[in-house]
Amino acid sequence: MIALLFAFSVPVQAQQAKKVPRIGYLSATDPASESARSEPIRLGLGELGYIEGQNIAIEYRYAEGKRDRFSELAAGLVRLKVDIIVVSGGDLLIQPVQDATRTIPIVMLGQGVDPVEAGLVQSLARPGGNITGLTLLTRELSGKRLELLKEAVPKLARVALLYEPANRIGARGREVKEDIPAAARALGLTVRSWEVRAADDFGKIFAALNKEPTDGIFALGGPLMLANVKRSADFALKRRLPSLFTYNEAVDAGGLMYYGADLAASCRRVAHYVDRILKGAKPGDLPVERPTKFELAINLKTAKAIGVTIPQSVLYKADRVIR
Repeated sequence: MIALLFAFSVPVQAQQAKKVPRIGYLSATDPASESARSEPIRLGLGELGYIEGQNIAIEYRYAEGKRDRFSELAAGLVRLKVDIIVVSGGDLLIQPVQDATRTIPIVMLGQGVDPVEAGLVQSLARPGGNITGLTLLTRELSGKRLELLKEAVPKLARVALLYEPANRIGARGREVKEDIPAAARALGLTVRSWEVRAADDFGKIFAALNKEPTDGIFALGGPLMLANVKRSADFALKRRLPSLFTYNEAVDAGGLMYYGADLAASCRRVAHYVDRILKGAKPGDLPVERPTKFELAINLKTAKAIGVTIPQSVLYKADRVIR
C-alpha cells in the first residue's frame, strides 16, 4: 500500500514542482495608457493556454514616460531572472533592455523605428541575438496620415507637428526633416515642427500655439508623447483643432484621428512569440514582423465638439468610429 501511494505521489510532486514561466513586461507609459496593449497580449496568451496567475506569471513595470527610469526598470527585471522580457515601446526603451541583458529573450512591440537601422537586430528575417518581435510602421505612413487628415478637413492649411527628437534617430529623423515636409508640400500644407524633450515642454508648446495660427495637430509617437496623450488630445479639443495621432490610444482619449497598424492584432502576435520562445525557439531565429493589418479610427464626438464634419468618403474608410 505504501509503495502504491508513493507511486502516485511522485507525478503529483513533479507537477507541483513544475516551474511557472515568468514574463517581464516593460512599458514606457502607465497602466491606464498601456491597457490598450497589455490586454490584447493577455487575451492572446489566454487563447494559447497561458492563464496569468495559474500557469504563467507576469511582472509589470511602468516608466510613466520618464526616460531616466528605463535602464533602472530593465535592470530590475533582469535581476528577477524572468524567462522573457516583453518591451512595449520604441527604440528608446528597447535599447536599455538590450544593454541590460544579452541572454534573456526580448520580444518587442516597437513603435515604428527600423530595428535594423537602430542596431537592435541584424536583419528582419534573421534577427540574431536575443531580440525579436514586431515593429510598427511609422515613417512609411507619414504621407498617408497627412493625406487622410487633409481629406477629413479640406480647409486644413497649417499643421503643428509634435515629436520627440530623441526618438527620431536614423530613418525616424528623416521622417521629421524630409518625409513629412515633402508630403505636406504635395498637399499644399505648411508644417511647423515642435520638439518635446520633457513633460514640461507640453505646456510651453501649447502656450506658444495659442499665439499663432494653427489649423491642426499631428503628433508622432514616443514614450513621452504616449504618456502625455491625454494632455495633447485635451489641448486640441480646447483649441477646437483637428488632431491626428500615430498611437491608437489617442482617439479614445479625445483625439480626432488615428491611422496605423491594427494595435490589437499586433499585440496578439506578441503572444505567439512568447509561446514559441517558451517552447524552445531562439529569438534570433524568429523573424521580426511588420504589421499586415492597418486601422483608421475616427472620434465623431470630437469632430462634433470642434465643429468639423467628416466627409462620408473618409468615414467609409474608417475601421473604427467612436460616436
